[in-house]
Amino acid sequence: MGDKTQLLALVLAFKYKKPFVVLTAIFFATLLNHAVASYLGVVVGSYFSPEVLKWLLALTFILFGLWILKPDQEENISRDSKFGPFLTTFILFFLAEMGDKTQLATVALGARYSSLTLVTMGTTLGMMTSNGLAIFFGEALLKKIPMSWVRIFACFSFFGFALWILWFE
Repeated sequence: MGDKTQLLALVLAFKYKKPFVVLTAIFFATLLNHAVASYLGVVVGSYFSPEVLKWLLALTFILFGLWILKPDQEENISRDSKFGPFLTTFILFFLAEMGDKTQLATVALGARYSSLTLVTMGTTLGMMTSNGLAIFFGEALLKKIPMSWVRIFACFSFFGFALWILWFE
């Protein structure tokens, strides 16, 4: 919500005027990126007890809630691309996700729940939903809702996830 990948999705859709091509490329880049992150999480998760993983996951969400309050820097995207909209989007999106909040959250969720398939599917679905909204409605929404409100809402959502994990898991 309001991070660099949603901004990237919005810019690429605006640049290429092919929102479905951009969204398809984002899907495949996210699927690959999150499968690797989930696998890493499952491997890391085998070294910790479920109680430790619960606290690590909750702490991760609290840190992400604080992190999202800091706006991402806009990245320059070259107007000239020899790869076309699909490959350019795939490469840029895959690289933009490296070390991003969602990739790190995917690692944490993979460690906590030890399900490569379900974690990958869930985090990919979440990314597709947020990026789909950015691609198809982002420009119109940002004219009506200030980005600072989006970041605050996202921050409290992350805090809510952390509390949910601590109380109900």
